[in-house]
Amino acid sequence: MPQKIPGSEKLHLKDAFVKRYRELLGKDYEQFLEYSLSFLRRSIRVNTLKMSVEELKKRLENEWTLKQVPWCSEGFWIEGERFDIGNLPEHMLGYFHVQEAASMLPPIALAPKPGETVLDMCASPGSKTTQIAAMMKNEGVLIANDISGERMKPLGINVQKAGATNVVLTMSKGHRLLDSGTKFDRILVDAPCSGTGTIRKSLKTLQIWNPYMIKRLAGTQKILLDTAFRCLKDEGTVVYSTCSLEPEENEAVVHSLLKKYDNANLEEFRLDIKRSPCFLEYGGEKFSPDIKKCLRIWPQDNDTEGFFVAKIKKS
Repeated sequence: MPQKIPGSEKLHLKDAFVKRYRELLGKDYEQFLEYSLSFLRRSIRVNTLKMSVEELKKRLENEWTLKQVPWCSEGFWIEGERFDIGNLPEHMLGYFHVQEAASMLPPIALAPKPGETVLDMCASPGSKTTQIAAMMKNEGVLIANDISGERMKPLGINVQKAGATNVVLTMSKGHRLLDSGTKFDRILVDAPCSGTGTIRKSLKTLQIWNPYMIKRLAGTQKILLDTAFRCLKDEGTVVYSTCSLEPEENEAVVHSLLKKYDNANLEEFRLDIKRSPCFLEYGGEKFSPDIKKCLRIWPQDNDTEGFFVAKIKKS
């Protein structure tokens, strides 16, 4: 079992949070809480723009134990006596990126190809941007966008360190990207969210959680996904993802797009991962049966963060 975060047993959980998640999870609630209040396994992704997987493994395996992330050939959980992964020369030189294992899922679902025109709409701090650039082998154009100068700083640093030379950084509100008239082969919308899948990385998430924030975020997420779909070329693909576990931010957002556009079609993607059923109704609203093609994982499913990923084709 994962190791408990010291002091987490004294943490006060809001009554509304407990009620909601007991309803969502039923008998699995206690297991969800146990994993959410435990340390997250450290994981890295090899940056194949600078080094092969085998070469990096040879450099690290003397001091570290690397365990393959099943759904990402460049991803590894890493264990050792040291805890300062970020201080390794290989990290400083951009040979690998410290990235949570579940966070590697959206680019894998997006499946970008060299030579394509791709948009990462909410790109900072850049872990998924650099993963996409590596999958594109620095060929084609990757627009990495975010909303503010503060968020652009870590994005720019990570893109530069990774040696991602096909990336163009832009700073704009997501819904303004339509004004450019550019059409994309693939778009990633890793949307700003309540982050309830990342409690084990930041217990502060529990303190700031409230239903009103979820409702506000869901409104923003629907606008971002709608914009992305309109920016797609015909036969293009958009991947929508969050590190939230809230149905309003996930299944309900995707359902709203399917309901609005007849040419929006969910695609199933199969990976070597344990997944949980998606919600086909919530809050009195029934969702499209196709929602079951989305990927929903809870922290206890794979001992990772919780995540939600949907792959949508524009026919």
